[in-house]
Amino acid sequence: MLRAATRGSALARWQTAHIAELLGRAAAVEPLLVTTAGDRHPATPISAIGGKGVFATEVQAAVLDGRADFAVHSAKDLPAATPEGLALAAVPRRADPRDVLVGCRLADLPEGGVVATGSARRRVQLRELRADLRFAELRGNIGTRLAKAAGFDAVVMAKAALDRLGEHPPVVDVLGWETMVPQVGQGALAVECRADDHRVLSLLAAVQDPATRREVDAERSFLVTLGGDCTLPAGAHARLQGDTLAMRAVLADSPDGRCRTAVGHGGDGEALGRDLARQLLELVAR
Repeated sequence: MLRAATRGSALARWQTAHIAELLGRAAAVEPLLVTTAGDRHPATPISAIGGKGVFATEVQAAVLDGRADFAVHSAKDLPAATPEGLALAAVPRRADPRDVLVGCRLADLPEGGVVATGSARRRVQLRELRADLRFAELRGNIGTRLAKAAGFDAVVMAKAALDRLGEHPPVVDVLGWETMVPQVGQGALAVECRADDHRVLSLLAAVQDPATRREVDAERSFLVTLGGDCTLPAGAHARLQGDTLAMRAVLADSPDGRCRTAVGHGGDGEALGRDLARQLLELVAR
């Protein structure tokens, strides 16, 4: 029996059940529900309660102090640096990493339409596409955000979250990664355990997808090079093509500023992530 630290949302429970399914007969999994800072303040903008890590820190602590054997996260919620004592043990096969508009297609949004999202990354990219759009803050779990969608012209969500929970809103406009660069790690799961727990490390290795791991490592290298948990709006998406990674990344100079884009290819994903981050930092500095 292994204990898996996880948040209590429907999506987090699905993610933990998915890891248990991938482990199969190798281990039985019992969830340990953890409440995070992000859960305790559902109406507060993430940037105001600590930024990246508000959905992960308490879950990681449960593994470090021995209450759980491993933790299951949405990879996009992980801080750039893995805490001392933990290891990123496995990244399973990724789901669809793209963002979607729910409620209205991008091309059909009215002049001055209101789009709800809690993500500065999404806002700056949508503003580049449609300078007339207005934005409203939106927080909460998937069900909450879907319930609030009727109050806006559209809301932005991750396609993977809708797919995993079997949600099928009447109008969903999938935004290609060339149009809206996803968050680092979006669509992927990240499984952490104690770095010295070789038994659990060995068990979790079975759920690793090597291609997804290379992609996510490249994206996380981009985030680390920006300065850890960069407060500026940023996103990166890597795709493995043969043995080469193709990567597209964006960075804005402020939550309301101009969005810069960099693209690149390479076999060394972590070097590629570092290179694109440095290019964008230089552009922003200018």
